[in-house]
Amino acid sequence: MTDTNPAGPIATGQGPSGLAEDTAARLRAQVIAGHLRPGQRLSETRLAGDLSVSRNTLREVFRLLTREGLLTHAPNRGVSVAVPTMAGVLDIYRVRRLIEVPALAQAWPRHAAVLRMAECVAQARIAREAGDWRGVGSANMAFHAAIVALTDSPRLTAFFAQAMAELRLAFGLLDSPEQLHAPFLQENGAILELVQQGDMEAAATRLADYLDRSERVVMTAFARLENGVTAGDAAPPQPPVTANSIR
Repeated sequence: MTDTNPAGPIATGQGPSGLAEDTAARLRAQVIAGHLRPGQRLSETRLAGDLSVSRNTLREVFRLLTREGLLTHAPNRGVSVAVPTMAGVLDIYRVRRLIEVPALAQAWPRHAAVLRMAECVAQARIAREAGDWRGVGSANMAFHAAIVALTDSPRLTAFFAQAMAELRLAFGLLDSPEQLHAPFLQENGAILELVQQGDMEAAATRLADYLDRSERVVMTAFARLENGVTAGDAAPPQPPVTANSIR
């Protein structure tokens, strides 16, 4: 299955600043898709060559994503993908409740994003049948991004993409993606059905319950992690990030 890009289309920037923002968006999308894992170290020299950008541009990209909480920089260790904390995950769920639930409650049932929600549910089911649980996770991320798209707010959409990237890193620390995503695949379908029926209030109520249960599942799994995880220990060695993997 081809991973859905929940961040949406990436615009082509003009000039150095736009290039850095575009490159940051490409790396952010890779985090959301689950291709970059918590604690994975990023080689500045290799990545600049793979992305065909200067090292100065890449350093600006690193600064942008560090401010978003997706990367960390440590002396003598360089830049690594961030390792989420329990407090950070709790905050992301607060953000999700404040954005997603009102977005669904106030949405127009015939909004174009509803079709995107349906496509995401179908893609997740295909991925499940193939045993591709990372693909299920990517489709799930895209489903919730489509809910936010119901607001027609580019600012909310961009902000939510950052939060989803952080949440995907949290998912990367957990042992069983199947256990994480399987219970909620059916819920996405149920929410979609309520939206298609025009019952936005019921859909929003079901989504609120969904987020409560999802938060409990994720936090319970986090609690099982022994002694915490450091950036260097969070993930096994990963293959170099190549230009093909970023496209």
